[in-house]
Amino acid sequence: MALLLDTHALIWFITDDANLPGKVRRSISDMNNRCFVSIVSLWEIAVKKSLGKLQLDMTIGQLSKVIARSGIGILQISPAHISWLSTLEFHHRDPFDRLIISQAIVEGHKIVSKDAHFPKYTPEVMW
Repeated sequence: MALLLDTHALIWFITDDANLPGKVRRSISDMNNRCFVSIVSLWEIAVKKSLGKLQLDMTIGQLSKVIARSGIGILQISPAHISWLSTLEFHHRDPFDRLIISQAIVEGHKIVSKDAHFPKYTPEVMW
């Protein structure tokens, strides 16, 4: 199964936060699953850190290394993702989430997120 982690799922996974349900943690850690995080999540983390809205005791460079060591791939943005984004319904307006949803749809990945808006879109959501 291919999983695309939403930003909070990534943060909770790498910081071993109890907010991440055990079954979700096991699915991310399961080597039979292919796990990805969008480059959009790194952008979102950088923005929120610079605005003082997120405390994370590592730089984006350090975070990238932790992601790689965890066996999680970084999904880049493609023209196909942007094309799908332009047709996506507006169930909510968060630009980071909307691009992550578009990527999941185009790539056929299940999204790992607790966000209540995500199930309103096409991709399957795990939480």
